[in-house]
Amino acid sequence: MGHVKARSRNPATKTSLHLEPHQIIMRPLVTEKGMQQSTDHNQYSFEVNMLADKIQIRSAVEELFEVEVEKVRIQKRPGKQRRHRFKQGQTKNWKKAIVTLKPEFRIDFF
Repeated sequence: MGHVKARSRNPATKTSLHLEPHQIIMRPLVTEKGMQQSTDHNQYSFEVNMLADKIQIRSAVEELFEVEVEKVRIQKRPGKQRRHRFKQGQTKNWKKAIVTLKPEFRIDFF
């Protein structure tokens, strides 16, 4: 019996792909709930690249918006089933990041 190499289960973790900050942060999520979170808790929501991790998201927000990040939480959002006439389809999966800033910093989207 020969030696078996252990493989990483998640191929995205061991990638040599380098993402620029504008490739990590796709767009801000401007919703009623998001605006409430920004005023009450200084938290902002973004749609981010599926390959990005918390550390990359933190550095991208700090570089793009010139703020200091306190905490990053992420959610993987599954795509939803959709129909168009007689064809069944699905929207894409996406990743959401909720970024908490330090109290002295704010981001103005408008």
